[in-house]
Amino acid sequence: MRVRPAACAAAAGAALFLLAAPAATAAPDDGTETVTVDRTGSIATDGTITLSGTYRCLSGTNPVFVSSSLSQGSGLTSYGIGGTRAVCDGQEHRWVNTGRVLSSPAALKAGPAHVEATLMELRQVGLMQLPAFHAIQRQDITLVEA
Repeated sequence: MRVRPAACAAAAGAALFLLAAPAATAAPDDGTETVTVDRTGSIATDGTITLSGTYRCLSGTNPVFVSSSLSQGSGLTSYGIGGTRAVCDGQEHRWVNTGRVLSSPAALKAGPAHVEATLMELRQVGLMQLPAFHAIQRQDITLVEA
């Protein structure tokens, strides 16, 4: 099978672009941008998880979100639970993320859990949007039946 030089050049260019793009960046942690996680979350009978907390961010020239993930037990598997668009005005705001684990709904149950919440901006770098983290919080919580 013969490979066309133009195809090879395009593939090489794409690979160089990806290698040259900076990795996910972190904003300086000066304590002014924060995200917290409430000590309890809820799980409904249909498996819907609700997590909440607060956040504060100063500015974002691009979209900023509060995302959250949840794990239980060994913590080897983490499940993304919703996302909320953040308002970056320097004021403290509440966030609430809700979601269901569709791949294995019985995987989560009431009891101890671990949550990671991130305050993240999507920055345009070339043709891609890469995450820039403003704040991260890891918190042990208790899931209670709703």
